[in-house]
Amino acid sequence: MIPSAAAALAVLTVVCGTGKADSGPVSSPQPLTQPVTGVDWRVDGLTAGGTTRHAPATARLRIDLSGGAEGKAAGNLGCNQFSARATVHGDRITLGDLRTTRMACAPDRMDFERALASALTTGTLVAKTDDGKLTLTDGNGDIVHLSRNASG
Repeated sequence: MIPSAAAALAVLTVVCGTGKADSGPVSSPQPLTQPVTGVDWRVDGLTAGGTTRHAPATARLRIDLSGGAEGKAAGNLGCNQFSARATVHGDRITLGDLRTTRMACAPDRMDFERALASALTTGTLVAKTDDGKLTLTDGNGDIVHLSRNASG
């Protein structure tokens, strides 16, 4: 059974809360030095509220565009598989309509999964690439740390 995106986000908002630091003024989208789409990314960790947590080994992200700036994101949040609508404009990425499987895992993996889902769907993410690494920063200042998979 797949929950609606609105219900999932409502739960994530309640669980994860708000109160993060303002990320500052919004600037225009910038070109990236390395491609973000069409790459299998391993989620290494998540920095939220000043604390960095390591990701479960299963956490992954891939964004594929089907033409223009619109496409699909898919992967694993740490326990459950997910898919979402994706829009990419330069270094700006927006994920929406998140759909996940509904398996239960250990509490620490579920906590990480909720925090990652929240960071990925809070709003527009700002992407930065550097030497096979990718960071996605949300509007609350939370940062998803990713690495290019050796096979990707």
